Amino acid sequence: MILGAICTRRCPFCDVAHGRPVTPDANEPQKLAQTIADMGLKYVVVTSVDRDGPSRRRCSSISPTASAPSVRKARRLRLKPWFRTSAAVWIAPLDILKVTPPDVFNHNLENVPRLYRQVRPGADYNWSLKLLESFKEAHPEIPTKSGLMVGLGETNAEIVEVMRDLRRHGRDDADPRSVPAAEPSPPAGTALR
Repeated sequence: MILGAICTRRCPFCDVAHGRPVTPDANEPQKLAQTIADMGLKYVVVTSVDRDGPSRRRCSSISPTASAPSVRKARRLRLKPWFRTSAAVWIAPLDILKVTPPDVFNHNLENVPRLYRQVRPGADYNWSLKLLESFKEAHPEIPTKSGLMVGLGETNAEIVEVMRDLRRHGRDDADPRSVPAAEPSPPAGTALR
C-alpha cells in the first residue's frame, strides 16, 4: 500500500486509519522497487489509501512508483484509489496512467448500488463504472478487473445486475464465475459489524 497509512475516507468495511494524511514519502518508489528486488517478486499488487483532494499530486506519486525498474520487471495489478472529485478533474489521473500503464487495472465496486450509501459513504457507483470504462477505452489491450463484497444484505438479483453493469462498462472478467467476491470482516464498532 503506497501513499502512507492514513486514508481520507472512513468506509465501514475497512480497518485502515482515518484522518489527515501526511505528505507522501518522496523515496517511496525507490523503497518499493528495492523491496520487490530483494524479495524477488514476480507479481505485485500496488494499491493505495484514498487521498481525496488534488488528484494530480496524488497520481504523480503513483506514476514514479510504477516506473521504477524493479516494479517494471514484476507484473503488477494496479488497484486504483477512488478519486472523489468532479468528473472534469478525474480525467487527469487516467492521463498520468498513460505514461506508465499497469499490466492489469483494477477498481473495486465493492457492493451493489442500493447499499452504496451504507457501505461506501461518499462513493458513487456510476462514477466507478465510468472510471473502468474510460480506462478500457484508453487501454483496450490491458485487462480491467473489479471486485465485490457479499454478505452485506445484497440480493442475488442485485449481484447479477452488477455483473451486467461491469460487462457493459468494459470490464474483462465480468463472468460471475470469475469476479473476486469476499465476505468482509469489518472492524469492531462499525455499522457493518
